[in-house]
Amino acid sequence: MLKVLGWVDRIVGAVLGPVVVAGMVALTFVISLQIVSRVFFTSVTWTEEVARFLLIWITFLGATLAFQQGRHIAVQLARDSLPANLRRIVIGAGILVSIAFLATLTWIGWRYMDLQSFQRSPSLRIPMNNIYLVMPVASGLMAAMSCIDLVRLLTGDTTIRDRMRDVVE
Repeated sequence: MLKVLGWVDRIVGAVLGPVVVAGMVALTFVISLQIVSRVFFTSVTWTEEVARFLLIWITFLGATLAFQQGRHIAVQLARDSLPANLRRIVIGAGILVSIAFLATLTWIGWRYMDLQSFQRSPSLRIPMNNIYLVMPVASGLMAAMSCIDLVRLLTGDTTIRDRMRDVVE
């Protein structure tokens, strides 16, 4: 089971990395097009909207990728000074709090997406629930990765991702 969970964890990172990079390249292209069109021609109307939507998606998916790689800010001084068994308990409690928060964020994001299902974007006429979909998707993925971390912690697996390193001695 741990091998399957590790495989799922790696697949999330392998998929999100190129998606975030492609989003950043697309954002750079769209903003460059916007600048060039404003300076030399008539402004392209849809570029601002596309840039905004790309930034929203890149932000949430990038946060998910950072979570998967253990790159979010964490204050570890107090945790690392604890004895090994107590440290595992504190980390487990932190993971449970994260799961509760991310599950709530997933639920709220889904409800918000549902509430906005009738609305369309001004320029492109894209249904806004397609834009807001990233919130429950990203928070759901982070909640799933937290569940994987909890299973790894409970089984004593020493391959816990970087943000959890040195937990098991």
